[in-house]
Amino acid sequence: MATNKKVTRLNGGTPSTENVSRPAFVPTAESKGKATQLRIIAGILWFLAIVAEVGAIALLFKQPLLMVWIIVLIVVDLAFVIIGSMLWKKSNRLDPASEKDKFKFFMQNQLGLVAAIIAFLPLIVLILTNKNLDGKQKGILGGIAAVALIVAGLASYDFNPPSQEQYAEQTDRVEWLTGGNNDVYWTKSGKKYHIYDDCSSINTNKTDSIFEGSVAQARELKNITDLCKFCENRAIKERGLNEADYTKTTENTDDETLPENNLEIE
Repeated sequence: MATNKKVTRLNGGTPSTENVSRPAFVPTAESKGKATQLRIIAGILWFLAIVAEVGAIALLFKQPLLMVWIIVLIVVDLAFVIIGSMLWKKSNRLDPASEKDKFKFFMQNQLGLVAAIIAFLPLIVLILTNKNLDGKQKGILGGIAAVALIVAGLASYDFNPPSQEQYAEQTDRVEWLTGGNNDVYWTKSGKKYHIYDDCSSINTNKTDSIFEGSVAQARELKNITDLCKFCENRAIKERGLNEADYTKTTENTDDETLPENNLEIE
């Protein structure tokens, strides 16, 4: 049974044969280029955030104290940090790090958090230790800066960081379930990708259209990381699969790459 919903096909979802060793996920040149652009913009925004912080620090030592302008600069600082972090996280969906190097993996995925700390912690310390401020002024400015740090930190932290190994494993799982095809389906607001376009979870009155593409595209474009359990159980039952037979591909080579994907919507 096929879905009666509109299915929008994304270029680049290519089937592959079952039981073929898959190399570690390698982003396409297009995805890597987009990721680089996003990271450059994020870096510029973080630099501007630090400039706003420096401006606020400079105003702390001026008399009379311009509290309104300091608060304005804190808000500007916060905006730059959050926007930069959002772009940085999006870049990591396109060009994920490998889990093999734990430090690099952490830094690449949580660099936004580091930027947030740099953009606010020195300001908070200087507010609390500034002898030119009275207790009330320290309380107001320090409180606002502290809240900004918390908000920026939560917005910048990646609670579900992507990795090359995760992309490859998710693709392998779908290919095992389908017999070699890594195409999946998802919706605009969906939180899971599906193997079947007629799955009841995405064929509801709320669904106007369904998107079709590779597992990597579902992650890159919508940050969807989980496979629908209904689809998974259905595939296992229909194909008579045994979980004991499923083994994750572990053979990786440096010179092998996955087929290129064009992420433009037709």
